[in-house]
Amino acid sequence: MEFSKPIKKYFTTHLTEWHATLNNRSLPWKSEKDPYKIWLSEVILQQTRSLQGLPYYLRFTETYPTVTAMAAADDEQAFRLWQGLGYYNRCKNMLATARIIANDLDGRFPDTYEGLLQLKGIGPYTAAAIASFAYGRPNAVVDGNVYRVLSRYFGIDTPFDVTEGKKLFASLAQELLDTKDSSAYNQAIMDLGATVCTPRKPSCGQCPLQKHCIAYHQQLIDVLPVKSKKLVVRKRYFNYLLLKWNDEVWIHRRKAGDIWENLHEPYLVESEAPLDKAALLRHPQFEQLNLDYSDLQYKSSGVQRLTHQLIESRFFTMELVKKPKIIDADGVWRNINELGKVAFPKTVVSFLENNLYF
Repeated sequence: MEFSKPIKKYFTTHLTEWHATLNNRSLPWKSEKDPYKIWLSEVILQQTRSLQGLPYYLRFTETYPTVTAMAAADDEQAFRLWQGLGYYNRCKNMLATARIIANDLDGRFPDTYEGLLQLKGIGPYTAAAIASFAYGRPNAVVDGNVYRVLSRYFGIDTPFDVTEGKKLFASLAQELLDTKDSSAYNQAIMDLGATVCTPRKPSCGQCPLQKHCIAYHQQLIDVLPVKSKKLVVRKRYFNYLLLKWNDEVWIHRRKAGDIWENLHEPYLVESEAPLDKAALLRHPQFEQLNLDYSDLQYKSSGVQRLTHQLIESRFFTMELVKKPKIIDADGVWRNINELGKVAFPKTVVSFLENNLYF
């Protein structure tokens, strides 16, 4: 797919002029040259909106001001700080990468795109962002904002989530890059997508590229960009049983290979459909526990939407007469007053907060 040189030149020139004169989007990581803080912001902002990620960025930079400090972090504390952001593998990979940099690379991030790509959890976009923003390397960033701006301006209907589309957008983004100031250009195109060329109801009247935007002139705003894959959402039913013995409750850490890895939760009975109190009591998994209890109550429910899953959770509490020796080898009894120090999934946090456990 070929585009005329004047149209491409207009794009780069007017985009960078807009950034220098009219772009007033202010975020703490935008002026950063420290590769650690740039990397941290990019990890947090994967699958996360800037305003949602901002308080997490501030908490992490305050708690771990350097990559060396993060490398020495207690995992539980780090997951607790991450709590609510979702996609917890990001936090796991972040800690692993920090330790590689601190222990194997003398605390220094690689200063090239190729070197950054070798680090765990750093893909093409994050590597380009660090290389450009921290070191001024001529590497174009390509994220959702960039796909949207480029597809609309140039009228590209090739799906961005197929191999052909990924190559097309990456090549075009690199060609349009202002190599004299890659940092400013990359920031400009991402900010334009985030504030002007938004997914819904874009502010075309404020766009510096409107004059030659094909989507605007051909009324394709709601059509572009094109995504080929339809998201398949799996629905799951989690029935949580909060087992209470005096001032203690039983929790366990979720294992690898599923959502919320390394976070804690009460005893879980996953089912094909939501369970009420009677159905829970008849469930084979519950019957195998053989618990001695005085009271079982249904408390509340909640729904959490993940990218590929919809989790419907129900919460029950049980007062035990006798403390069982072993429920699950991976579980522990924790004092209720200590739960505020433990990292839980967002849905579980909401339940615990509403029931005054912390």
